[in-house]
Amino acid sequence: MLQTMKKVQVLGPKKDLQSVVDVLYHTGTVQLEDISRTIRPGDTLLRRMDIEKGGDIANTLVKIGGIFLALPKIKYDTKKQEQIYGELQQLSHSELLARANHVIDELESTTKDLAVKKSDLEFSLGAMDKYEKIIKKIQPLENQLPILEGFEVTVILIQREFREVLDFINNTLLEITKKQFEMISADIDEATIAAVIVFNKRYTEGVHSLIFSQNVNEVRLPSEFLGKPFHEILQLISLKRTKSIDEMAAIDEKLVNFATEWYQELAVLKKVLEDRNEEAGVFGKFGQTEYTFVIQGWIPKKYLHRTKKALTDAFGNRVFVNEIEVSPENMDEAPTFYDNPAIVKPFEFLLQMVNAPKYREIDPSPLLALFFPFFFGLMVGDIAYGIIILVFALIVKKKYKMELWLQHLMNILIISSIPSIFFGFIFGELFGDFGETMGWLHPLTIAGITWNRVEAIVPMLILAIAIGVFHIFLGLSLGILNAVAKKSKKHVIEKAGMIIVITGLLLVVGGAAKVVPEIFLQLGVVLMVISVPMIIYGGGFFGVFEIISTVGNILSYARIMAIGMASVILALVANKLGGMMDVAVLGFLIAALLHILNLVLAMFSPFLHSFRLHVVEFNSKFFEGGGKLYTPFRREKEDETVK
Repeated sequence: MLQTMKKVQVLGPKKDLQSVVDVLYHTGTVQLEDISRTIRPGDTLLRRMDIEKGGDIANTLVKIGGIFLALPKIKYDTKKQEQIYGELQQLSHSELLARANHVIDELESTTKDLAVKKSDLEFSLGAMDKYEKIIKKIQPLENQLPILEGFEVTVILIQREFREVLDFINNTLLEITKKQFEMISADIDEATIAAVIVFNKRYTEGVHSLIFSQNVNEVRLPSEFLGKPFHEILQLISLKRTKSIDEMAAIDEKLVNFATEWYQELAVLKKVLEDRNEEAGVFGKFGQTEYTFVIQGWIPKKYLHRTKKALTDAFGNRVFVNEIEVSPENMDEAPTFYDNPAIVKPFEFLLQMVNAPKYREIDPSPLLALFFPFFFGLMVGDIAYGIIILVFALIVKKKYKMELWLQHLMNILIISSIPSIFFGFIFGELFGDFGETMGWLHPLTIAGITWNRVEAIVPMLILAIAIGVFHIFLGLSLGILNAVAKKSKKHVIEKAGMIIVITGLLLVVGGAAKVVPEIFLQLGVVLMVISVPMIIYGGGFFGVFEIISTVGNILSYARIMAIGMASVILALVANKLGGMMDVAVLGFLIAALLHILNLVLAMFSPFLHSFRLHVVEFNSKFFEGGGKLYTPFRREKEDETVK
């Protein structure tokens, strides 16, 4: 339902600006406008608000965020956070920054040093694990290594399929080290060879350059491990690991102590600074005089009293809200806010993906919510398919709770599955003709017609076209209402002329087919003659071509019958092929696969075509679109730290 929008100005003393913006941000009802567009050049009374406060808040927020991330997370104390939140909300801009800087002075340097030291220890532990693993692999080679002073030891690991690289390295090292080296290799496992190279330290640069050029994995031991037997190195690694773990535990204990003392305040401070930072980003939209500020925007009429009360409670008579009179022409600039029931919201989401309605236009969302499931159900028309679609949508909806777009789409399928089951009962379809074959149900006879879709092709086609006529007439009638709201006389006459000409055409066709008395044929001709000048007056000579387009739109509704017919025929084919198989299991598999294919098509094809009938055929008769959706100034997603 379209909500009436009001254009407002909020005025008050400049010293209260930050607090007023804070109240508006948390009330979340005003869509702000850039007042600078209304300030004329040379205006000495009203000028654009100076932007002063954004940078310091952003810098402080970065520091607070860094401290917050460095501390371990602990359980939120809701009561304490609410108390701190109330205190911080009362602080001015400078007072809030002073409070934040006090926390930064207390924590930033210490927590940063602890975090860096912990990171270094974690890296060291990872390196120790790597060295231990490799040394254990090459330890069997230790007794073959010479122990010489002034020599360096390095280890390389290569894959067995590249073992010929060792010969190249050996020959090249003969030249680089002038034969002052020793290389011993052995298979470590099925895929890896380890080679230990002992060489004179004078040739360190050349040896490492050679190893790097061969793109092999070199393991260079830390200096404190060099010259020591492998079993001593393993002992040193064990001692160093124990020491690092103890140091990390001590750091964690310090960080937990800091978190216990400061975490609640940091969480709230971070949120308040985020709010203030976002608020500061809109200051450039405001106006100011020497002593006052001016904020301008749009607000739904239903929220106006609540907003005024919030400002009055906080500031008394110092701040007031002024309603601005807007001409009907300028109301087209108003944002559109449709406050629809929950059952309509998914369809509202679907339409807004294509085009947002203009203010004062009739909202097509409730109509889509009414007709879309009806069309979908007519096309699917199978009890079993409807139940499976319902179960599928419920499962996906439960599994992907955080995906808003998927939630909306699944809600549409859930709603649409109900008429699918209902029409399946009328058509007597459960997995096609399986239910009828088993004697569980049969097509119903209504108005003298047995609604078996395979046999009742002509009645189904007539029903589809009749639905199209009603739907298009409804769209044209809504177009007249929109034109009246916009005071567009030409469009009123054009839409009325289109209704008359289509009515006349239907009477002519009905009279020619002897469906209605012949006098109606003559009446139809008269109506067509009367309506053409009306259409030309409202839409020009090209409006005559719109008659052909409208007739095409009506005939397009035949897809309701065609898609439903294709679905039921594929279901019949699945049952027929499955029943023809001599092996029951094979027949069941073939039938199941074809029904699954048909079910997938039943979810996508009716969905897309039902939507197309609304967007192309129906909406084009009254819906212009191109509007701006109501986007109030507020926090889009509430932070979980403060409830």
